[in-house]
Amino acid sequence: MRPSILDPLFAAVTTLDGVGPRVAELLQTLLVGGGDAPVRVRDLLFHLPSSLIDRRRRAEVATAPEGSIVTLTLRIDRHQAPSRGAAKSVPYRVFGQDETGEIALTFFRGQAQWLEKLLPVGETLIVSGRVEWFNGRPSMVHPDFVLPVADAENTVLVEPVYPMTAGLSPKVLRKAVTQSLERLPALPEWIDPGIIARHTFPSFAEALRRLHDPADGVDIAPESVAFRRLAYDEFLAGQLALGLSRLRVRKAKGRALAGDGSCQAAVRAALPFQLTEAQEKAVAEIAADMAEEDRMLRLLQGDVGSGKTAVALMAMALAAEAKAQSALLAPTEILATQHFDGLSPWCAKAGLTIEILTGRDNGRARAAKLERIASGAVDIVVGTHALFQDDVDYGDLGLVVVDEQHRFGVHQRLSLTRKGRMPDLLVMTATPIPRTLVLSAFGDMDVSRLQGKPAGRKPVTTVAVPIERLDDIVGRIDAAVRQGEKIYWVCPLVEESEKSELMAAEERHRHLSAHFGGLVGLVHGRMSGEEKAAAMADFKAGRTQVVVATTVIEVGVDVPDASIIVIEHAERFGLSQLHQLRGRVGRGSKPSSCVLLYRAPLGETAKARLEIMRQTEDGFRIAEEDLRLRGEGDLLGTKQSGMPGFKVARLEHHGDLLPIARDDARLILTTDPDLSSERGQALRTLLYLFGRDEAIRLLRSG
Repeated sequence: MRPSILDPLFAAVTTLDGVGPRVAELLQTLLVGGGDAPVRVRDLLFHLPSSLIDRRRRAEVATAPEGSIVTLTLRIDRHQAPSRGAAKSVPYRVFGQDETGEIALTFFRGQAQWLEKLLPVGETLIVSGRVEWFNGRPSMVHPDFVLPVADAENTVLVEPVYPMTAGLSPKVLRKAVTQSLERLPALPEWIDPGIIARHTFPSFAEALRRLHDPADGVDIAPESVAFRRLAYDEFLAGQLALGLSRLRVRKAKGRALAGDGSCQAAVRAALPFQLTEAQEKAVAEIAADMAEEDRMLRLLQGDVGSGKTAVALMAMALAAEAKAQSALLAPTEILATQHFDGLSPWCAKAGLTIEILTGRDNGRARAAKLERIASGAVDIVVGTHALFQDDVDYGDLGLVVVDEQHRFGVHQRLSLTRKGRMPDLLVMTATPIPRTLVLSAFGDMDVSRLQGKPAGRKPVTTVAVPIERLDDIVGRIDAAVRQGEKIYWVCPLVEESEKSELMAAEERHRHLSAHFGGLVGLVHGRMSGEEKAAAMADFKAGRTQVVVATTVIEVGVDVPDASIIVIEHAERFGLSQLHQLRGRVGRGSKPSSCVLLYRAPLGETAKARLEIMRQTEDGFRIAEEDLRLRGEGDLLGTKQSGMPGFKVARLEHHGDLLPIARDDARLILTTDPDLSSERGQALRTLLYLFGRDEAIRLLRSG
């Protein structure tokens, strides 16, 4: 049960004065992104100001900057009402001046009586609003703040500015936030006193008050102690939730999987290369985990082309030695088929049986596959989510390998391992993730990191070229096609849109087909699985030499003899995505190139992205730079992926607090795994506050 002390914060926003159904709907959009989750008083507390208006700083009329909100001290000179019979568009003007000049305060449909009372002639007033200049004369349309000089000392002149949504007035939002703060109960402290002292954190309530009632711009900066306090709270809630999930998995005992090394030796002999030092280290860590009775929960993180699949095959060989089956789960049919095609020759040489199961299988063929899997005759099953449908039974599933985990979502980890007798779980990702994001999203897992690339991988030459040189690029592609090379051409959209200048894949396909005829293929997300597979098969077999694609080729598509990739409108892609796309080339023996086609002028961030791409191929450095440039917000597509999107914390500013929160959470769960102590009870309150109550349910059912 949620602690009753939190009831005022979990009340619907419609219980606040001035918040009816229409305003509640707008708050729903603003605070929880629409959706079905009801918007609560709590959500207003975590909606923090993005800037502030400081009316204490006075400007002068003559130097008031165009388009800025300024605060002026004016003596009111005269009123100029529109003449009788004037059009409604003619405004009411009030003229005021200071020592430097005169300004018109402009009111459309202004009521004379009200304005004469608000702005009496001869009075000196403080007036604040946005200044516009017309023909060398300053004007302030509908000032948002008017105050007699004598009252200034007793009035709040610093006003927070919040992120808004269309139709919602700042005044209504501010009033709702103020009421939410008034409802904040006295909550028990959940942070360790030593951490509070070391970081000079204020209390939770004081931190919220400082942020919503700032005295200065420093108060709402992400580096302020108030902001850092709330970020730490959020990290601690997240790490506790992940830790409780891990405890639950550990409680459900696994089994030791160990073998005599024969299958692994056969795989080593079958591989056409030697494992790198990083791969050997990862294999040893996985083998040590699998030999334990506790279930393995390990993340295998590697850059594009670092050799994760070979490491996974070694783990699956170890499972086979222990007479257990393995399931390799891929997010798409293209990737599942590719894994199957890539692993099959190695498995054949090593004496391992392998099968593929996707949503496309049906009828007798599917029934026959299901029978072989259930009988235990298959060592490795590769597939999509079809592997976990109710009618799929395994002889003895001992290991689940998940490729591109962030495509599936964090919460599916437990459901993936319900088949079999508590199988071990190995998660792979080819998206290099900054260490702080690994902690926040995969804090319940042990991590193996594959640095570097296997021997023989060629570097990729990266150049940035303006779109005006398109003809030169097509000429270079022409020469490459004549030499038998294969080329990816990536576009951001499927079809031309009037709203966007971005080159559509279909339009570019038509353009390139005019040059190269039937040698140009097309792959995009709106095609069926069969159509995409056929187009990629044509490209792989050389029936086409240029494939125009959207980002469906971003992850895992493997055509070793593709040596050039052109990324159109590269300025519109994130750094990690550009890096993933570049990883489609440089997989064979030929020197490879990546052409970043951009449309000028470039913004500062886009310029920095393209420069980093030219400087380095190290995916981990690129991921860190991406985090620095644009924050964690959508680094891995948190909305689509099930990865955490933070309400308050920003990894680029607060990442240093995350390891502290993780260590604290681990210590708590070692000493008080049921959260039953006084601090444990306070931490339960924290979990509810930050929407991590799923972890409380794990605790109860554990």
